[in-house]
Amino acid sequence: MLSLLLAVSVGVAVLVCTSAARQFRIAPPALLLLAGVLLGFIPALRAAHLPPEAVLLVFLPVLLYWESFGTSLREIRTNLRAILLLSTVLVAATAAVVATAAHLLGMPWGPAWVLGAAVAPTDATAVGVLGRALPRRLATTLRAESLVNDGTALVIYALAVGVTMGEEHVEFAGVSSRFALAYLGGVAIGLATAWLSVLVRRRLGDPFQHNILALATPLAAYLIAEEVEASGVLAVVVSGLWVSRAAPRLFSADVRHSVQTVMGFLTALANAALFVLVGLEVQAAVRGLTTVGLTQGLVGVAVASAAVIGVRFAWLFTSPYVIRLVDRRPRQRELRVGARPRTVMASAGFRGAVSLAAALAVPDSMPDRDLIVFVTAGVIAVTLVVQAPLLPRIVRWARVSDDGEADRERRHAEITAGEEARNALPALADQVGADREIADELGQEFDRRLGILREDGPDNGNGARRREAQDRRLRLAAIAHKHATVVRLRDEGVIDDEVLQRIQTTLDVEEVQIRHHNFGDHTGS
Repeated sequence: MLSLLLAVSVGVAVLVCTSAARQFRIAPPALLLLAGVLLGFIPALRAAHLPPEAVLLVFLPVLLYWESFGTSLREIRTNLRAILLLSTVLVAATAAVVATAAHLLGMPWGPAWVLGAAVAPTDATAVGVLGRALPRRLATTLRAESLVNDGTALVIYALAVGVTMGEEHVEFAGVSSRFALAYLGGVAIGLATAWLSVLVRRRLGDPFQHNILALATPLAAYLIAEEVEASGVLAVVVSGLWVSRAAPRLFSADVRHSVQTVMGFLTALANAALFVLVGLEVQAAVRGLTTVGLTQGLVGVAVASAAVIGVRFAWLFTSPYVIRLVDRRPRQRELRVGARPRTVMASAGFRGAVSLAAALAVPDSMPDRDLIVFVTAGVIAVTLVVQAPLLPRIVRWARVSDDGEADRERRHAEITAGEEARNALPALADQVGADREIADELGQEFDRRLGILREDGPDNGNGARRREAQDRRLRLAAIAHKHATVVRLRDEGVIDDEVLQRIQTTLDVEEVQIRHHNFGDHTGS
């Protein structure tokens, strides 16, 4: 009964919060987190807890896998040095500063390092949701950082827990080999899992089977990597990047559309539900402390939050200047980012479910466990409830806007693809046995579309975009009219429901394609 009540409550919270976030333009994670806190006041839900293994073994692999699908490998290669430094050195520095601050507040070194490791990594799902308004380069850097830095943090976390519990000893050789195994092993297992997944999926034609493998691939990569003490996070990310590169060439349109729809829905739902469940744990963490412990915990939250945010700002306003002194290549000068964009990146260091899962996985016998959970939950709340709503204002202040490069690349690709397809139409018509009249009609449609694309340059005003928007609205109206007609025919008994479903599926796919083609969305009409 508790599971059913929890599922219904989380579902209602997700529905209400996502609707409110869209209407009032508020960051969804902040509302979802607050909703989880409010749900914690329901007596029946106070027994509900988020098992750490549910995050680390179920939520995290699938979310990271799908998040990596939307990450540009080209941008990762371009900004690889910055991403690696953010996901390794910055994570270690953050963990060290938080641990030192916690120790100065009276926490033993062992638990202090566990706390530092827990709050050190940024959260991929939070950054992915909240960073969508950023320019492509900044968004990709932040997303890639959050996809990789969990591996560094979890290695530090495992070492801290092992040493504190007397199960391990810190030696340079041992620590170095552990990091090497985590990263190299994670990459190797990710590549092997992706290769096997692609090999199997190439022999499948059923979209349902592809969806099953799309869910199983990240889980398998994570489990295998963790079993050999490699980085499951890195294995998942690498496998996702590889499959995303292979999918356009190897899988059919039906398969890609089905996987996109199913995985998009599942990950969006899991992401939203996860924030609600984190909110529930925040309230549970508050209830787990005494009055004295609560005061100490609030001080710890304030200090740890300041340390997490401060270290990130300090890193982003010192390391670039060190790199400039060391690397003076012309290419490096092209990659430089000004102070205002760096302020945006520093303000986007959100923490989330991975941090809380790490805190919840702390053994019950560890000193100050309740305090670790409370402070971690508090840091998550501060970054999502305080930092996240401020990000849009900081972006406006920084005057960080989209440079239009993605639109220009898309337009170039559409024109090139359209021109080459137009030139190939006669040969294609002969190849498929189509009449020349049909090829000529399709060629006229191609010419019309290419004319609009060529006119829509940076200096040609909004005329072409208005034409595209009008064309789009007219096509949608025609589809709606077709749909109303076939529904009427079904109601009159001229066709049955099966025929309606077949026609409706075709019309729905066409409508979705037109609506998702945002060529004319800039007009505001």
